[in-house]
Amino acid sequence: MFGPRDSRVRGWFLLDSYLPTFFLTVTYLLSIWLGTEYMKNRPAFSLRGHLLIYNLGITLLSLYMLVELILSTWEGSYNLQCQNLHSAGEADVRVAKVLWWYYFSKVIEFMDTIFFVLRKKNSQITFLHVYHHATMFNIWWCVLNWIPCGQSFFGPTLNSFIHVLMYSYYGLSVIPSMRKYLWWKKYLTQAQLIQFLLTITHTLSAAVKPCGFPFGCLMFQSSYMTTLVILFINFYIKTYQKAPSRTDMKEVPSVTELKNGFHKDYLATANGLLTNKKAQ
Repeated sequence: MFGPRDSRVRGWFLLDSYLPTFFLTVTYLLSIWLGTEYMKNRPAFSLRGHLLIYNLGITLLSLYMLVELILSTWEGSYNLQCQNLHSAGEADVRVAKVLWWYYFSKVIEFMDTIFFVLRKKNSQITFLHVYHHATMFNIWWCVLNWIPCGQSFFGPTLNSFIHVLMYSYYGLSVIPSMRKYLWWKKYLTQAQLIQFLLTITHTLSAAVKPCGFPFGCLMFQSSYMTTLVILFINFYIKTYQKAPSRTDMKEVPSVTELKNGFHKDYLATANGLLTNKKAQ
């Protein structure tokens, strides 16, 4: 349906067949359902140490992808407005290697939900949360096989930057003494929305002034990102439409429970062509 795959990624781990990606996604969805049932009559796990290591690891991986994407696109003299798939030579392959890590990070981030299940934070396992995690992993399998470089670089670059901030926030929240300094959650949500709008704008710019990047892929990405914008705006309105009074701000800590179990108003990710999630 999409035409021949990009030969430059042939033989790369998990890419030659769709079946591993599909079965990992099914396993993820089943784990949510079965795990929730299993934990129903059992005490919640703390997992504080696991969360600290996990969030630190995702932060460092996101930082690596951010830096490497900037360096590789600079090496290839990428055109910000529109970049095709083959003109940058070895720099395109370098970009594709980073984007493979971006794809693989999406299966690692399934653990976001598993931590929710084990900590019995079921209110945070929203449609937005599961939709974003499950679809991103599958979409990026397609991206890596057919459009693994060129115009595909922009969303992951922005999303990696956002994830450095997000998972740093989540990691710091694990440390009780740091929670009083975590007043900037609302601004992370705003940054996510800006990220989506910038990605849509960048994608459509290549449709207005084509450079050889597949038009159908541009339209699909714009449509998918639009669904995320709608869902995240809905999350933002429900979370922040009622501003706290001065009294409430004095009486209620600014940070209570966080994402993987420590903040009850959960901001997700995004993971880019990512992701926010709502929690009550």
